Amino acid sequence: MPNKTHQIWNINFYNMIVESMSDGVFTLDTNGQITSWNPSMERISGYTAEEALGKTCQILQCSRCFGRECPAGIYMCKILEKGDSESKECNIRHKNGHDVPVIKNANVVRDEKGHIIGVVETVTDLTELNQTRKKAEEAARRLGEISRLDNIIGKSPAMRQVFEEIKAAAASEASILIHGESGSGKELVASAIHFKGERKDGPLVTVNCSALSETLLETELFGHVKGAFTGALRDRTGRFEEASGGTIFLDEIGELSSFIQTKLLRVLQERVIERVGESKRRKVDIRIISATHRDLYARVREGAFREDLYYRLKVFPIRLPPLRERREDIPLLTDHFINGMNQKTGKRIKGMLRSAMKAVMDYSWPGNVRELENAVEHAFVLCNRDYINTGDLPIEIRQPQRRPANPETSGRMSQVRFERKALNREALIELLESCGWNKAEAARRTGRSRTAIWKYMKKYGIPLNRPQDSVFSGPDKERSSI
Repeated sequence: MPNKTHQIWNINFYNMIVESMSDGVFTLDTNGQITSWNPSMERISGYTAEEALGKTCQILQCSRCFGRECPAGIYMCKILEKGDSESKECNIRHKNGHDVPVIKNANVVRDEKGHIIGVVETVTDLTELNQTRKKAEEAARRLGEISRLDNIIGKSPAMRQVFEEIKAAAASEASILIHGESGSGKELVASAIHFKGERKDGPLVTVNCSALSETLLETELFGHVKGAFTGALRDRTGRFEEASGGTIFLDEIGELSSFIQTKLLRVLQERVIERVGESKRRKVDIRIISATHRDLYARVREGAFREDLYYRLKVFPIRLPPLRERREDIPLLTDHFINGMNQKTGKRIKGMLRSAMKAVMDYSWPGNVRELENAVEHAFVLCNRDYINTGDLPIEIRQPQRRPANPETSGRMSQVRFERKALNREALIELLESCGWNKAEAARRTGRSRTAIWKYMKKYGIPLNRPQDSVFSGPDKERSSI
């Protein structure tokens, strides 16, 4: 009886395979009763083979079969009609009452004549996989938190430190002093502190202290009453009053005159202001955040900045690192700006070629994040392909010989070189036109600070924004508001 012995051996071998499988396997007869139940089904379902045999698969309370809940019996089940079911994710009910996520699959079994003699079903436990998924999602979420805080992007250790400092600053009412180079994102830090703090429902008022003369800045900050000076035709609320209940952000605080410094110190000490032209004291409920690109302590030593005001402003200082100190953030920022420009322009640029990214990574970025954003925008003007190439980048990035060897000293060298020749009004207008009236770009091209460009514009009566006319019409044109 060699054939019968062989058949018995095959059955035993098959049973050994089924018993050792990590997936659950069970079989049903044509009446829908369970005829076998492997150890993995015991583990996944909680039912022993003795408890399952003779029962129907309804003991599993499968959440869906063929797109609906488990039918009452096998004759209502489409498995006998269809012959098999596609693998699908669903839940089965464990004996203890909790749901178990699984992938379930079923096939009919036929004899040699093609008659259905039963059904075999396999069940793959997804519990561990789902836990792994959740861990991956949590890791991705945490990575997102680390890489971004509001509109500030970075994953470098330096930026993670900044994120922690922002969270700490937002939880307090202390005066904050943000120090960072032009274009590094000081206003974004101030915004994040405000909108994460208890004053988030109040106003956030921004004043650039370097963009106005002393007289105009006094009126801007404190307001004035009708008749306080020639041209004061009505009362005007100052920025301190506008910010009441919220935050005022004083950018370029290092440019304040000694007179305005004295008045600001009083605001910090007493939280009161007086409008220009009146003696009435007005209470203001404000938080003050200030920022500078200067070394304020050096200004204190020089006698150009009040020491008592300095310590009042820097209760909690935050240093924003320049882009050259956090190069690992450059690809992240580049992708962010590319995505933004895709939405703005309707293009579908996927990224940068390796050669272009190498040029970007090697560049010193004296204009910091703002310059990187401008470089991406420049590339979008030229690029009509899927990826930005080196030739699409601004010339100073793609030509190494134009790149300064030492970014920390090159600015000073350029300053000396350009100071030998004064920047006259015509040259400044021409420069602004070539830069699209981007003051930061004009400053970078001349080796000057953005503040210096603003001061030249005020000196020559040039508006801060490009006039609507195609040709600049002169100093009598109305000045743009800040």
